[in-house]
Amino acid sequence: MINLRQVFTSIDMLAWRGFIFTVFILHFVFACQLLLLQPLVSASDGKPGNAADLLEKVSQSIKVKRYSEALEDLNAAIDADPTLSEAYSHRAKLLRQLCRYEDSEIDYKKFLELKPGNAAAEKELSQLHQAQSALKTASSLFDSGDFKKALEHVDKVVLVFSPACSKAKILKVKLLLASKDYSGAISESGYILKEDEDNLDALLIRGRAYYYLADHDVAIRHYQKGLRLDPEHSELKKAYFGLKNLLKKTKSAEDNVEKGKLRVAVEDYKAALALDPNHVAHNVHLHLGLCKVLVKLGRGKDALGSCSEVLDIDEELTEALVQRGEAKLLTEDWEGAVEDLKAAAQKSPQDRSIREALMRAEKALKLSKRKDWYKILGVSKMASVQEIKRAYKKLALQWHPDKNADNREEAENKFREIAAAYEVLGDDEKRARYDSGEDEEGMGMGGGGFHGGYGFGGFDPFGGGGGGQQYTFHFEGGFPGGGGFHF
Repeated sequence: MINLRQVFTSIDMLAWRGFIFTVFILHFVFACQLLLLQPLVSASDGKPGNAADLLEKVSQSIKVKRYSEALEDLNAAIDADPTLSEAYSHRAKLLRQLCRYEDSEIDYKKFLELKPGNAAAEKELSQLHQAQSALKTASSLFDSGDFKKALEHVDKVVLVFSPACSKAKILKVKLLLASKDYSGAISESGYILKEDEDNLDALLIRGRAYYYLADHDVAIRHYQKGLRLDPEHSELKKAYFGLKNLLKKTKSAEDNVEKGKLRVAVEDYKAALALDPNHVAHNVHLHLGLCKVLVKLGRGKDALGSCSEVLDIDEELTEALVQRGEAKLLTEDWEGAVEDLKAAAQKSPQDRSIREALMRAEKALKLSKRKDWYKILGVSKMASVQEIKRAYKKLALQWHPDKNADNREEAENKFREIAAAYEVLGDDEKRARYDSGEDEEGMGMGGGGFHGGYGFGGFDPFGGGGGGQQYTFHFEGGFPGGGGFHF
């Protein structure tokens, strides 16, 4: 059987042990409270040594940027002794550093009530007003777009007198971003995040700085971290989804180029560029992609605009020079094409494709300086022999010197030109050599015959007799239609 006496004895022992343990815990807590509150109690009792310890503790907290702890200690000290002037002075300085200017001013004034005429406090109060005014001015300048002056106010005044001012630090980062100093914005926002890794403003601005440097993966990580902290943050959401949309449009354009869907790619590139015209680091690649597609489509005039946009951003980009050179060839700007391709060849002397493009441009420029015999006869390059002969006969009749007595000199020049055009285009071999780009000298042009330098059977139609005289012209091979040409 169970011994009841033993059971009750065991229960009594457990109860006594619990009671003793509870008393020990209460004494321990009481002792801790005495130790922690001793500086405050001593300060309220007017013991300057312990008050100094408290203020030293506050100073140490401020050094390690534990501003909340420092404020709690100062608040407790003032609550314990509302006449403790040094606590007001320390709290006023701390609040000024945090740019809590209204609260700081109250404490400075309270300190001056307790310590009238204190020069140091009056000077600090003046600095407070300077910082307060500078912060307000910097904000106004930021809104008006004068970023440089705003940055000067923040750096030279606000952060000198209020080095712990989070508002001023964020404003400085915004100003650096607006000034396109992206590296500076990344650096300064990094300091903020070291102190407060969950600062949403710093995460947003730092993400934007990486975005404008086209470091999109890092930008996305900053936006995502901010959205995990606050999923409904409107600016973070806008930045995040805006970047995702830009990357989607860019990839669509590139994919369509690979698939050969060039016209669709053009629209994708244009849509991507419209999303953020200020994103220079990324848009330079979009403009280049669009330029290349337009060149492939033979849309030289449109391509020129896109290629020039690239070079406005980065004038050293060789590929953009090449593509603009190709676009200028399409628009028959031969000299411009040679200039661009020559510059590209100098930047990449080992690139064979650039050298070949330059040779094409130089040949086109050289050909452009020759007489355009097709244009002179008014026929297309695809004209048949019969079309060329008809055009020649019509123009020869129109410009014969005997039929243009009032402008004989002009008619003689025109007649020579027309005859020279027919000499080339009316001969299958010479026409083929002309079309291939061979020099006229290589085709026997420039021999005897006409005084203008073109040979026609050794006959000079203006070589004898006076004006108004009838001539019989016998051109080599005969005039179109057979026989001589009698006026």
